[in-house]
Amino acid sequence: MFDAVAFAGGGNRCYWQGGFWEAAAPLLGLKPAMVVGVSAGAWSACYSLLGLGRRVNDMVAEGCSLGRRNFEWRAWRSEGSPWPVSLMYRSLIEAIIDENALEHLKQGPSVLIGLARKPRRLPLSLAVPLGIATYQIEKKWRSPVHPRGGRALGFRPEFIRVQDLATPAELSAALMASASVPPFMPVGLVGGMAALDGGLLDNVPTEPLLPVEEQGGRTLVVLSRLYRAFPNVKGRTYIQPSKPVPVGQFDITNPAGIRRAYEMGLRDGEAFARGAGAHSF
Repeated sequence: MFDAVAFAGGGNRCYWQGGFWEAAAPLLGLKPAMVVGVSAGAWSACYSLLGLGRRVNDMVAEGCSLGRRNFEWRAWRSEGSPWPVSLMYRSLIEAIIDENALEHLKQGPSVLIGLARKPRRLPLSLAVPLGIATYQIEKKWRSPVHPRGGRALGFRPEFIRVQDLATPAELSAALMASASVPPFMPVGLVGGMAALDGGLLDNVPTEPLLPVEEQGGRTLVVLSRLYRAFPNVKGRTYIQPSKPVPVGQFDITNPAGIRRAYEMGLRDGEAFARGAGAHSF
């Protein structure tokens, strides 16, 4: 039904995407030739293609039930960061992505992970806060599906193809880099260079979809939050949650919200599939 699928970023909200895919994919017979994701959306794409959505959601909910706080000074000395979410996220990825999982992904559709490279003329210490501030201001001021501020600053997109990665460690590094939003998540390192959250350019990664659409293909863009309006692109369908996903992006204290996000995705995915697909709910 769809030739390519894009997963938007959004932190914990992306667990809605996992539920959506689990419900909608079998009903629609989804077998895209290409899947692209950015930030936590790239992670959603990977575990969804592996058929591990429910397992991952249970693991995350359990991890968020351990009583840890979103900010812990003591974690700085033992873990290298006062934000435990970073280590928890890396541990989750490494628990799921082993040699078998990587090989399974390589046998499926082409999977692209979106990164952002800093502007050439800006030092990293300045590029990071400037990029994050620009993204937040544009989001609150205009709330576009596809922001433009990051490109205007000189941030450059790069897409890592999972099929080109040799080891689970390389895939883990790419996923971590794609979600790199300092100070919550550390600056990534891919190809020997700093790599940042692809959302600094576009949290809804549709650039790789353009050739598919130009050739008459159909594409599906799976969002993680609500928007007021969508671009009108021939062959492209946007789908968003039926209501705000009830969990914060980096919140590790809300296991119930993690589970509700997934369950809501299941309901929305089934409704979308059975309703023959509107542009949004």
